[in-house]
Amino acid sequence: MTPLWTAEDAQAATGGTGPGGWAATGVSIDTRTLAPGDLFVALTDRRDGHDFVAAALKAGAAAALVSRVPKGVAEDAPLLRVEDTLAALRALGAAARARTRAQVIAVTGSVGKTGTKEMLRTALTPQGRVHASDRSYNNHWGVPLTLARMPAATDFAVIEIGMNAPGEIAPLSALTRPHVALVTNVSAVHIAAFRSVRAIAHEKALIFSGLAPGGAAILNRDSATYPSQLRIARRHAARLVRFGATGRPELRLVEARAGDHSTTIDARVEGRPLLFKLGAPGRHLALNALGALAAIGAAGGDITRAAVGLASWRAPEGRGARWRISLGDAALDGEILLIDESYNANPASMEAALEGLAAASTKDDVGRVAKGRRVAFLGDMLELGTDEVAFHRDLAGLSALREIDRVHCAGALMRHLHAALPPACQGQWFETAEDLAAEARRLVDAGDVTMVKGSNGSRISRVVDAIRELGDARPVRGSEETG
Repeated sequence: MTPLWTAEDAQAATGGTGPGGWAATGVSIDTRTLAPGDLFVALTDRRDGHDFVAAALKAGAAAALVSRVPKGVAEDAPLLRVEDTLAALRALGAAARARTRAQVIAVTGSVGKTGTKEMLRTALTPQGRVHASDRSYNNHWGVPLTLARMPAATDFAVIEIGMNAPGEIAPLSALTRPHVALVTNVSAVHIAAFRSVRAIAHEKALIFSGLAPGGAAILNRDSATYPSQLRIARRHAARLVRFGATGRPELRLVEARAGDHSTTIDARVEGRPLLFKLGAPGRHLALNALGALAAIGAAGGDITRAAVGLASWRAPEGRGARWRISLGDAALDGEILLIDESYNANPASMEAALEGLAAASTKDDVGRVAKGRRVAFLGDMLELGTDEVAFHRDLAGLSALREIDRVHCAGALMRHLHAALPPACQGQWFETAEDLAAEARRLVDAGDVTMVKGSNGSRISRVVDAIRELGDARPVRGSEETG
């Protein structure tokens, strides 16, 4: 295997010192997922990574990036010593970015950036060697780690960039130096750290500030904050490409027809018709798909070929992934369809998730309850600032609730939604997600479609686990349009 980093290259990139002769085939910050041959980076965050260096070397790490010789590690061990391991990781990322000839696409947005990043990975893989962020590695250490893991012989790189507070996007974009930067959308996410949604839009649009010369800005024409994003884009981008259903964007959504497990998208690209299928249902996903195609075209990829590839895309775990839960041997007792939206939540993504549940098809006459039901399990939405109570309560006015049979809630904030729900769909409220998970078995039945959503900190994923444990769980592929 071609080394990702030799001792000499890593020393040159970081200014670090230590013995030579080692070569790493990967970069890791976690001994639980470390592979033999990785360079282990001892970051100091919630825990001090130096405490795990000995275990990393024992597990087969090629070397460790450290700021001191850890206890229990020999002085002559393969250590790359630097003053600050996070700064050295950034230096590795910058060096990896400098040595590649890849077209680099950066993605941010209030909602959907991880799913869009995965759309880009899926659609570009047939067109070249693709390197993309793992999971949601999009913060001050996740972006440099993703860059540091990038092989020099990469054709397309997709880097997800996120933020929790002002001042975080621009430095990460400057490190990434994308050729193409995409903002999926802007909404009241992490609003507790910002004065307004407009301030969030300004921060998100600073992804354009790091564009490489000649770079392209990809903008959502449907966004309410489009004008302010456009002003920033014009200051930094050589090219502008828009997507959406309003105005006259270069990639225009004509119609999105959602089935149970996929979406048929009718679009026009620079005036030319384009009809394709996305391997998950949802109009908001259709817009993200157009944004991904816009970025691919701006990066020199083939849009038509990429659109064909999106049929095999599947929503990531916790972000709309769908599971069939077979109850009893050979599904003799029927099935439950589970939509896992448990990774994060905010008012915009909650509305989209409820619309997706409302459109899903149930099955009748297969369970204890004759009629199949649409059942939502909702946990608190966090980091919404002083208006958090209103954000929860106002969900009760969503039109999608007219098509949902039961809404069960967990958490102090979701109690406000529960109290405001229409009686026809008001389910039960539980103090914690763990309490709701313990009762999940009696709240669902064969033929039901269930959707679980809340912020990660609400621990609503416990409900996902409880429902999956009811039977044999298997992921739903986009091609499964029936059953």
